[in-house]
Amino acid sequence: MSKSILFDSTLCIGCGACRDACKERNGLPPGEEKELNYNAVNVIKDYTINGDTVFVRKFCMHCNDPSCVSVCPVGAFEKTPIGAVTYNKDKCMGCRYCMIACPFQIPRYEWFNAFPVVKKCDMCYDRISSGKLTACVEACPTGASTFGDRDELIKVAHEKMASSDKKMYLYGEKEVGGTATLILTDIEPAKLGFPSNLPNEPLPMLTWNILSKIPSFVLFGGTLLSGIWWITSRRKEVEEFEKNNKK
Repeated sequence: MSKSILFDSTLCIGCGACRDACKERNGLPPGEEKELNYNAVNVIKDYTINGDTVFVRKFCMHCNDPSCVSVCPVGAFEKTPIGAVTYNKDKCMGCRYCMIACPFQIPRYEWFNAFPVVKKCDMCYDRISSGKLTACVEACPTGASTFGDRDELIKVAHEKMASSDKKMYLYGEKEVGGTATLILTDIEPAKLGFPSNLPNEPLPMLTWNILSKIPSFVLFGGTLLSGIWWITSRRKEVEEFEKNNKK
């Protein structure tokens, strides 16, 4: 059964234990970054909402049907049966299509390495494959991050939503076909920096459903135009990523 991480922002105190455990496990230098980069694949961001501080984890969403996997021309990304989306640096050719395709703007690039690679959370694939918890979940002192079967965590989240006197949201249950990272919060996800305009259909499936209705003699042209539209619409975002990560 596919595994997931459920993050409950109402329980997070912003201590950074998950971030530090992630850095130690991945051999990354210590630091308190607020934005994902090649030295931080799990960060804690704080937002002031109605005078209150809300802490939110940002890391790979591990989509059920990942667009990074579908666009990678060399198979460097893989969606594993256990739920994690992994990355093989030995296969990577540095095209950075994954950065353009990811709807959550997760992958980061090593700009200053002589042999640069992409950096992202892999859900501690080596640990969970052997029956252990992810490093971040194991380190969390408040239970804000939990690990388990996706269906069970969704059930737990809905039970809390039903019993809460506030309106709560479960982000990742349906977005782009569902994700293995689930965000439970009593704040609208868009106010916490999560994209709000995503379809419920997996992005790769949505693309192929459209292409399947196009006559074969215009398939190439349609695909080309769709690709141009997608790249153009994301160009500013990617340029911003590159500018920030080169600083």
